[in-house]
Amino acid sequence: MAKKATGTTKTAKPRKLRAWTKEDVRMLKALARDKEKTAVIARKLKRTERATYQKALALGVTLAGGRKKERA
Repeated sequence: MAKKATGTTKTAKPRKLRAWTKEDVRMLKALARDKEKTAVIARKLKRTERATYQKALALGVTLAGGRKKERA
């Protein structure tokens, strides 16, 4: 005999999709040129890392995902 689900069920938050503005793209390219980490760029753009990475990929922009090497 199967158990009935009791209590409340979790519902996912509706996604809030925001279109990429020209200013967002400019900032993405500028930060990528400065070799900022993907996480930092995403935070500044108020987007997820994955969304930032996907947009950069679509634009042909290379992101610095790893650590910066310090110059002596």
